[in-house]
Parts: sequence; C-alpha cells; structure tokens
Amino acid sequence: MQISDLPYPDPGVPDARSGPRFLVWLGRGQLGGQVKSLCWGLVHFCGVAGLPYAVGLGVDAVVDRDGTRLLLVGALLALVGVAIAVGDAMLHRTAVTNWITAAARVQQLLARKTAELGSALTRRVAAGEVVAVSTGDVEKIGWFVEAVSRFLAAAFSVVAICVGLLFYAPAIGTVVALGIPVLALSVLPLLPRATRRADAQREKAGKATELASDTVAGLRVLRGIGGEELFLGRYREASQEVRRAAVRSARMWALISAIQVLLPGVLLIAVVWYGSALVLDGRLAVGQLVAAFSAVATMLYPLRHFEEIAMAYSFSRPSAQRAARVLSLARGDAPERPSSAAVRAPEPGGDLYDPVTGLLAPAGRLTAVVCGDPDLAGRLAERLGGHPPDGDAGAKDGKDADNSQGAEGTAGGAGDGDAPAAPERVSVLLGGVALDELPLDTARTLVLVQDKDPVLLSGTLRRLFAVPASGAVEPAAALAAAQCGDVLDALLQAAPDGVADPMDAHLTERGRSLSGGQRQRLALARSLVTDPEVLVLDEPTSAVDSHTEARIADGVRALRTGRTTVVLASSPLLLDRADHVVFLHEGTVAATGTHRELLHDDRRYRAVVTRETDEEQRIARVAPARLHEALTEIEESA
Repeated sequence: MQISDLPYPDPGVPDARSGPRFLVWLGRGQLGGQVKSLCWGLVHFCGVAGLPYAVGLGVDAVVDRDGTRLLLVGALLALVGVAIAVGDAMLHRTAVTNWITAAARVQQLLARKTAELGSALTRRVAAGEVVAVSTGDVEKIGWFVEAVSRFLAAAFSVVAICVGLLFYAPAIGTVVALGIPVLALSVLPLLPRATRRADAQREKAGKATELASDTVAGLRVLRGIGGEELFLGRYREASQEVRRAAVRSARMWALISAIQVLLPGVLLIAVVWYGSALVLDGRLAVGQLVAAFSAVATMLYPLRHFEEIAMAYSFSRPSAQRAARVLSLARGDAPERPSSAAVRAPEPGGDLYDPVTGLLAPAGRLTAVVCGDPDLAGRLAERLGGHPPDGDAGAKDGKDADNSQGAEGTAGGAGDGDAPAAPERVSVLLGGVALDELPLDTARTLVLVQDKDPVLLSGTLRRLFAVPASGAVEPAAALAAAQCGDVLDALLQAAPDGVADPMDAHLTERGRSLSGGQRQRLALARSLVTDPEVLVLDEPTSAVDSHTEARIADGVRALRTGRTTVVLASSPLLLDRADHVVFLHEGTVAATGTHRELLHDDRRYRAVVTRETDEEQRIARVAPARLHEALTEIEESA
C-alpha cells in the first residue's frame, strides 16, 4: 500500500481484544511495507556495520605501506558510503509510508465504528477519550509501526558487528560481544515505571481535553451565568496536573537516555584500555584496535533504536488499548448486520411499526408522538431508525432491560450458568421488513433520524447541504420550509466582502455563531433535503418561538406530503397540524387520534401537552359545576 493508494477500499476487521493484539493485527496487514522497510534498513545498517572494518583494513594498509590494498579499501569505503546514504533515504521513505498508512487504517476503522455506533459512542466513551484516540493515539500507533522495521535492521547490524569482531579480532571482540547485551538490556528494569508515568500523563491529558471540550461547547451558557472564571480555574488546574505528570515522565525517559549514553561510554573506555594493553603485548594489531574502537562508537547509532522501540511501544500500547476499546464497542444486543443486500429492501409506501411500544406510523402521513419522558422519546427515535440505544432489549413493558452483561457475554461466550440470558430484541418493521435485517447503509437511507442536538459541521452552507439525497427537494425549498430566511441574512451579513450568495457563507464549528433556534432550523432543512422515505424528528422546534414554530409545522407538512414523517414533540402547534397523534404512556401506546380529540378525551394526554398539574386539572373539572351552581342560586334569588 502506497500513500497515493489511500484510503483503503476496506480497512479490514481488527483484532480488538487488547492493545498488543491490535498492534500485531496492524503489523500483519502491512507485511509488504515492513519487508521493504526492513530490506532498506539492512542495506543502511550493514553499511554502518561495515564501516569500522573498512577503517581497520585501511589502517593496516597504511601500517604495511601497501598502496594497492589502500586503494581497494578506499573503493570499499565509497561503496559503504553509497549503501549508507541510499539505504538511509529509502528506509526513511518506506518507514514513513508505513507510519502514514497505519495511521490512515486506524482512522478509517475509527470512522467506520463511529458511523456504526452513532450517538451511542459518546454515551459509552468520554468525549476527551474519543478526541485523544482519533488524534494523538493514531500518531503514536503509527510511530510504533514505523519503528519496528528500523529496530529489526538495527538489531541485525549490532549482531553483525559483534560476530564480525569475534572473527576479525577475537581477543577484543569477546569484550564487545559480552558488553553489548548489557547495554541493550540495561534500561529494561526502568521501562515499566516509565510506562506507568506515561500512562498517567495521557490519562490526565485526556481529562483536560474533555474538560476543554465541555467548556468550549457550553461557553455561551457559561457567559450567561458568569461561570467562565470557575471553569477557567478548573482547566488551569487540570493543565497544571498534566504539566507535572509530563515532567515526571520526562525525567524517567531522560534517565533512560542518560544510561544509554553513559554505559556505551564506559564500554568504549574499557575497549580502548584493554585493546591498548593487547597492542603493547603484541597480541592485537593497531588496525584491529582501531576497528574495535570504531565498531563500539558506531554501535551507539543503532543502539538508539533500541531506546526508540521501547519508547514507541510504551506510548503506543495504551494508545492501541484505547483504540481497541473503541473498536470493540457494539450496540448492546444488536445483531450483526449483513454485509450485502441479503434481504430485499421494502417496497415504497410501507408503514413504520415498532413492536416494542405498539407505535404505528401510517405511510405517507405526518404522525406526531407524545411521550412524557424525554429520555424515552430519544430512545424511541433511535429505535425507529433501526439502531436502538444500548440496553434497549425491546421489553414490551417499555422498561430498560439490563444488558450490562449481554454485551460482554456475547463477545466472550456464555456467562455463568445461573446468569439470565439477555432478552431478544424486537426490531422495528418498515413495510413488514425488519430494519435490523437490512444492511446498515440501506436502513439509514430508508429511515433518517434527527435527534435533539444535531451537529452542524464547519464549512460553507453549500457543503452543509451536500448530503446523500433523493434530489427531489432543493436546498432552497428545504430552507424555506424550515423558516431559515433570517439565518441566511445573518450568515450573509457576517460573511466577508465579495460573498453574494448565502450558500457560500461560512459556518463556524458546530454553528456556534448562531443561536440555538437558528442551528435547529438549519439542521431541520438539511434533514428535509435528504428526502428519506421515513423522516423521524425528535423535538425539531424546541428552541424556536411559537410564531416561527407554527410556520415550520406548515412548511414541513407541505414539503413532506406523501412521505412518512414522525415527529416526537409535545408542542400543541405541531400536534395540531399532524394527521395522526400517538400518545405513549409508560412506554406503550395509550391513545391515538387527532390532537383535539385526545386533548378533550384523555386526561393524561392533556396533562403532558398543557403541562397542567393534578390540582389544576381537578380545579378545571370542578370549576364549571360550581359556576353553574352559583348562577342557579343567583337566578333563584332574583
């Protein structure tokens, strides 16, 4: 795989059982790149390993006054220099390619998992950890993949130098061969402590990142309540903890680096001292001493890669562990979806039915769903989209099933013998076809869910509406239906000079320059542009004033004529314009009809929609009778 071939057509199915297993799986997927990098590394490091012997042979030629041999040594040095230069350049090229392709594979896997989990991801993993995995952790994992081939080539060159010295100068070669393993293994006792300190630093950094994300996301609210200084103080304290942890980690790595400088120096002094004594005794030639000295000095370079691989693994192991934890997430008891269209998609015009609640949304009509519990409404919206939230086992009573052991039991086999089995989840049906039996992309094309807090990505408004769509609804029509005229004016006013079309105006990250109602209306317009067969809207106008809400209700009703639309709301303005209203009580359908019928006939529905308390309802029931009695008494007295 070359950089120009990215992205991967299929990043594969990772082994996410643990961080080390994930790293091994990642390395297996890049065997070709690793072999290329290793080969070029061998060329480079073998050139480095041959340099001391060439120097020793040259010294011997000078001592023997042999010009011919000296010319041959000069040619050998030139060949070694070419091998070092070419090998180093190609090693760097192939190693960086391995790094980038590995990081790209991990990013593709994370993006695919994010698309599969949807909003369930942020409920299972903290926001700071998601940010850390998708940014810094990806780079650290790529670093380890890059360092492996360099380390293997460096280790081969160290072995080659030691073996060569044993044959070229056995007397001094024995000292070097015994000292090099000590140098290579000397830092191993310090690595666990260094790893723990690095883990503590990354954990604190993740918490600080999460705190910063939450602060930025709620900056407008913090300004409104005067809480900026409070959160700024918390972030300052968290950042100082990260700094202290980083200093402690850096001290340990500095100690490791110092040891890897000190011990080779000690070995070098020992080789010179012992070799000089051998030369004086006539047991070692001057050229052999120079070769031994050069070999030990040269080995300082490949030995640095021993430290690098230790650091790379120390940093990448927890990063791979976090990535594996995210990649191993699944939606509770949701079954594995087919990878191909094994089940035919339902014919257009089918009803949407939820067996859990008994909700039936007739095809081609605007159905409003009233639910007193906002959390239950959110779970229902996700279930109607074919991707139920975690823990929703489909219990008929509407209560959440406890699937805490179900997710683990599925991955690891059956649990304890006396553990109750997780209840079977019942799928939502569209036209009689279970959405869970359809491929994920097909199900999401048929049913689109807009949750309570839709996200607006930064970029131009034109790019915001560049989403997969049927093409039947133009952005202008969707913006008009969602009453976005003032939003377009605000974006055009804030745009730089030269921008005449509001579609070319730029949105800031998450649309933070807009009000909550403006963001909500833009998100609604984007959902309307997609024109899915079934559109599920969860409180689409909760941040909009009543006058605008009424016009939005009329616009959505007109634009979605002939298409199935489900709106989860409790606003009378929306409910009055729905063709069909379904009232859910304790997780099941309690009543159906029009808004006015339910408002008149169902006390529980009236309490949810009008926000009346029990006392207010009692007074409303008793007041007409008392008024009638009072009027009767007045007439009789008159």
